[in-house]
Amino acid sequence: MNQVFKKMLPFAVVGVLSGATTVGALKYFDGNGANDADYSYFKTSQNASFVGLNTAAVGDDFVKAAKMTVPAVVTIKSFSNRSTSHASEQDIFDYFFGDPRQRQRQQIPENMPSGMGSGVIISPDGYIISNNHVVAGASKLEVVLSNRKSYVATLVGTDPNTDISLLKIEEKGLPYLNFANSDAVEVGQWVLAVGNPLGLNSTVTAGIVSAKGRGIGILSGQGSAKNPIESFIQTDAAINPGNSGGALVNASGDLIGINSAISSTNGYYQGYGFAVPANLARKIVEDIKKFGLVQRGFLGITPLDLSDEQQVSAYNKEFKTNLKPGPGMYVINVADNSGAENAGLRKGDIITKIDNMVLTDFADMSLAVGSKRPGNTVAVTYLRNGVEQTVTVTLKDQKGGTSARTKADLSVSEKIGADFIELSDRVKTDYGLSSGVIARNVAEGGEMAKIGVVDNYIILEINGKPVNSQKDIDGILSSYKGNVQVKFVDEYGRIYTKGFKMPS
Repeated sequence: MNQVFKKMLPFAVVGVLSGATTVGALKYFDGNGANDADYSYFKTSQNASFVGLNTAAVGDDFVKAAKMTVPAVVTIKSFSNRSTSHASEQDIFDYFFGDPRQRQRQQIPENMPSGMGSGVIISPDGYIISNNHVVAGASKLEVVLSNRKSYVATLVGTDPNTDISLLKIEEKGLPYLNFANSDAVEVGQWVLAVGNPLGLNSTVTAGIVSAKGRGIGILSGQGSAKNPIESFIQTDAAINPGNSGGALVNASGDLIGINSAISSTNGYYQGYGFAVPANLARKIVEDIKKFGLVQRGFLGITPLDLSDEQQVSAYNKEFKTNLKPGPGMYVINVADNSGAENAGLRKGDIITKIDNMVLTDFADMSLAVGSKRPGNTVAVTYLRNGVEQTVTVTLKDQKGGTSARTKADLSVSEKIGADFIELSDRVKTDYGLSSGVIARNVAEGGEMAKIGVVDNYIILEINGKPVNSQKDIDGILSSYKGNVQVKFVDEYGRIYTKGFKMPS
């Protein structure tokens, strides 16, 4: 028994390492090579190896991986000028930052962070990946390295649909982590989770990959994602409040995921942690860096997840059908002029595979398609009347385009983060208004949201000019540069005038 215990002891060791460890300057990235150089700023490891339960992952391997990882994982402090009584996306993920029942409904002092999480340095010149919910609603972001040196960070961009954000600090020669190929991760292999839980800087915990392709409904159910991609790596490495945005690495110290969520009844570790796969995270931050926004391809279908018995039962009951639960996506609708329509897909088809990925549930499809860009093609295998067929589908964006878009291509609504509909004459009369539009689809983290506008608030004026339609707002802001003044009414009839700088 003693011999068995000695052999197993290294697997149970969890190191809490100080931030004093330093790493020499690593090779930046070479442009040798590949045709996808435009998308290869953040380096992929060429020497990644994965260690399963039946291989030689011992304590020494953990020590080496921890020494590589700890200096590249940072603390992110978010500061907000809003009262904690105002809801934000960060509140939704509150268990990463503290028990919401203990929150005081008062203005947070300016020098006190409203939330803390983790981040991972992914290039020597200061690019840092984290979670969207770590930075959401922040008016200022501070990054603290493992050596306690701090910087004010610039938020380069975010993606609520994957819960990924990209930050930048001005520094050179920083230690950083390589992206590993997360598709090669295997259930049962050893991993380390590195972050700053509960205020304990540079904490390392160990565990295994418990599952892959896990969808838990958190991004759409509790976040602001409109088209969420959930295909998490599940791990039993201990993750607690503050780990959010930190690194999940293999035994070689290469980045396989970004820790994002926990499944818990009390807000603390109960054995289930979830990380965004590195391949998806890398694609998102490369899009943000190159284009300023995420390039997302869509099939153009409305699917029914046949693996979800409750969904199938509800659909059968409502539409008097007799669908059977099982793997695959049943096509409920095909959008006009979509890639799916152009390829000949129809309502009633059952999609079973995309490229080489067999679709067991919606999480598989969301990753297989959502990790592609407009203009990319995918091989879609489907059943029609019991006969298997395969077609090539060219993915399009939500506007039907197949080419990349930049911030310069965005509409006014996309730039400021809201749509607007006209007020009826009756509403104007009831409220004594001579002008106004209703804000709809206010995007979390958008300019309108930052000044306190939410859905159904009434916008009276933009830059001192009355507005009565989306066209009026487009006319005022389409070519405008500088500070924007917004006069709006909240649900209690209170009138505010606030502003923001028009995004370029």
